[in-house]
Amino acid sequence: MRWTAQHRWDLAPARIAILFFGLTIFGLGDALIIQSHIGNAPWSVLAQGISRHSPLSIGAATFLVSSIILLLWLPLRERPGFGTIANIIIIAVALQTGLNIIPRVNHNALLSLTFVFGGIALVGMGSSLYITTGLGPGPRDGLMTSIHKKSGVRVARVRLGIEIAALSIGALLGGTLGIGTALFALFIGQSIAINLAVVKHFAATN
Repeated sequence: MRWTAQHRWDLAPARIAILFFGLTIFGLGDALIIQSHIGNAPWSVLAQGISRHSPLSIGAATFLVSSIILLLWLPLRERPGFGTIANIIIIAVALQTGLNIIPRVNHNALLSLTFVFGGIALVGMGSSLYITTGLGPGPRDGLMTSIHKKSGVRVARVRLGIEIAALSIGALLGGTLGIGTALFALFIGQSIAINLAVVKHFAATN
């Protein structure tokens, strides 16, 4: 991409704007899924579970979890980038903002599904935008790739293990599981792939 950075701290106004926009719609998409009331994305299950046992909001719990994960990078010798730090802050703020302004769905299956699929689309779009800036992976992605490099275990298996751990702990703490969780797991990969293709096409034709 013409806006992709040469290194993780290669900052430029347009690149930062794309990064911030991508992270913001990522957070709003996550909020939509939570407000569907039929199941959260795995990490939001954990954040919601923490919020139910602490004075923290879901957004603040998301920030806390991301910060703790970033600390796990230290023994793995992974280095954060500008995008990594922005990921922690902006997604948490956008998520909580979305929860504050988006009404929660109650007993309306069609609207709940609309929220879930809309959220998956926004998370996919946001992911594709921040990934292509090249300013560093998010905390979870960085942990995944670091463990893969150190252990030799395939990326897919590492990611699955991390997601299951987050989901399990979140569920034990009372985070919301449901069809929305399953739909997110099934379609988020496709959403990111489709949006990456759209972004690449846009970059090539403009």
